[in-house]
Amino acid sequence: MPIEEVSALVVGAGQAGIAASEHLRGYGIDHVVLERDRIAERWRSGRWDSLVANGPAWHDRFPNLEFASARDGFPGKEEVADYFVAYAEKIAAPIRTGVEVHSVARLTGRPGFRVETSAGTYHAGCVIAATGAFQTPVIPRLIPDTAGLLQIHSAAYRNPAQLPDGAVLVVGSGSSGAQIAEELQEAGRQVYLSVGPHGRPPRSYRGQDFCWWLGVLNKWDAEAVPGVEHTTIAVSGAHGGRTVDLRRFAASGMILLGRTEAFHDGKLTLAPDLARNLAKGDADFLAVLDEADAYVARNGIDLPEEPQARVMLPDPACVREPIRELDLAAAGITTVIWATGYSSDYSWLKLEVLDAEGRPKHQRGVAVEPGLYFLGLPWQTRRGSSFIWGVWHDARYVADHIAKQRAYQAYRPAELRLASTTP
Repeated sequence: MPIEEVSALVVGAGQAGIAASEHLRGYGIDHVVLERDRIAERWRSGRWDSLVANGPAWHDRFPNLEFASARDGFPGKEEVADYFVAYAEKIAAPIRTGVEVHSVARLTGRPGFRVETSAGTYHAGCVIAATGAFQTPVIPRLIPDTAGLLQIHSAAYRNPAQLPDGAVLVVGSGSSGAQIAEELQEAGRQVYLSVGPHGRPPRSYRGQDFCWWLGVLNKWDAEAVPGVEHTTIAVSGAHGGRTVDLRRFAASGMILLGRTEAFHDGKLTLAPDLARNLAKGDADFLAVLDEADAYVARNGIDLPEEPQARVMLPDPACVREPIRELDLAAAGITTVIWATGYSSDYSWLKLEVLDAEGRPKHQRGVAVEPGLYFLGLPWQTRRGSSFIWGVWHDARYVADHIAKQRAYQAYRPAELRLASTTP
């Protein structure tokens, strides 16, 4: 099979890869996008059945195509996947599905990379790793398999009916953990939710969605600072969009726990940090309201006041008298769902571009290896990078960098051009 030559090769046809393709095409750069599954596959098979987007349709989209659903609504996961398929068709993205990339290595004696795939070999002038950071589900090695529990990651959760009868422990209080816990509770399950440090923004305030507030308050363009990029955020578009309120969960029968620390002889040890973690979420919530009120007053905007937004439910018994040790069998827990995030897997990059923890070494997506780029990373350039619209803007920056580098590489001073044409 002959080697295919291409100026740019994009790995992954999710939102990052499709955005990259649009901007590369805009610069007239020939390229190919390789995807091992279907377009936007993670939205279809890597999410639970009832998942909807965490941002409204008017906001979480690419600039040149709107969702078919109501602009203020929250599209379901299948609609999001269909949106990316339609967008890829709209821009005529050169996507090849069912092609897995095995390795990317530097070519010797010439610029570019040798890319080995399940469909043959490519020589690419540059490579964009658009697989994102959420690739391998992380399940802490805490509860042994011999404990007799069903243990799954949130990526494997689909609906309450797939779980055995009994109570469920959800570990992790970010968006996934909070939404799954609420769904299970609404299905009649007894749910225990292990709560770690988290942010808890208002879903809406004074008639505007929090995505709008973060926009006008210039929060989306906030650049990463050490530690901030790892902040867990609890937000949801479920039920038409409403603020995640863990005290409301508890008032309906959910039992909140501190951060999970250890497991021994069938018992879970929990950190004494539940009240502190809830207080941090409250502080983040109120800080947004304070900034929003100040913005309204400063600009004289006519938005209805919402004093009830500041009223907090009282601490439930599980917060006032926190559980420090939980006997899983006595509590009737038969399932543990680990909503504990993902790790990245760039083992196919045969290049020195990762740090000691396996994270990409880059500056705004430009890797330390010339010609290699990363796209789809949280906080890649700003807070908004992990959102659909944010990755589109990051892709424009990456494509612009590629175009500039190509121009430098193609430039020859007049005397060199003359020498090359003189017999």
